Parts: sequence; structure tokens; C-alpha cells
Amino acid sequence: MDAHARELKKELDATLDARRELGPEYEAALVDSFVEKVDTQVRRRLAEERLLHARGGRPDPVEGNFGERFGFAIITLVLAVPLSAIAAAQAHLSGLLVAWAGIVGVNFIHAGGLRRRGGDTRA
Repeated sequence: MDAHARELKKELDATLDARRELGPEYEAALVDSFVEKVDTQVRRRLAEERLLHARGGRPDPVEGNFGERFGFAIITLVLAVPLSAIAAAQAHLSGLLVAWAGIVGVNFIHAGGLRRRGGDTRA
């Protein structure tokens, strides 16, 4: 686990601890704050990769889109919690299944877009 991933894990743990302490009424604000931190980390990582590429270095194809993949996965999982709760409350099991089908579908589409751009050669 690299330094970026460790930092995001610490941020996620802190956000979850704050959620437990503050209660559900602050959940939206905590999620927004965490998403902003993830977005900042992803942008920083992409800027580092662009700088490396501009200087003539080439990022490793496997690691080249790590920030984008990791950030997108974290964001979708964080947003899956309230989406799941809303879907289950409104439409029970069928709503929950539709919500998760959408989450999985968005992730597959995103992964396919990465592959088409030539960034990720793995499944």
C-alpha cells in the first residue's frame, strides 16, 4: 500500500469515526468532505503523472491510472451507502437490487472507458 492509499485509508477511518460520534444527521456533510479529499488526492496523483510524462518519463501502464481507478471506486462505495439506504427504504429488496445494479454498471462502464483509452490492460 503506497503513501496515497494509506492517507486515504486514514481519512476514511476518520470520517467513519466522526459519523459514529456525530450521528446520521451529519452523514451528508461527512461524505461530501471525504469525497472532496479523495478528489484532491486523485487530482494530485494525476498531476504527478502528467508532470512525469511531460518530463519524458512514462508511468507504468498498470500504475498509470491507479489514482483514477481507486478514487472512482472509493467514491462509488461511499455514495453506495446512502443510495442503498434510500433504495431499501423506498422499494425494499427490489430497490436495493436496482441501486446496486446501477452502481456495478457504472463501475463496469468506467473500467471499459479506461481500457479504451489504453490505460489499463488488466480486466
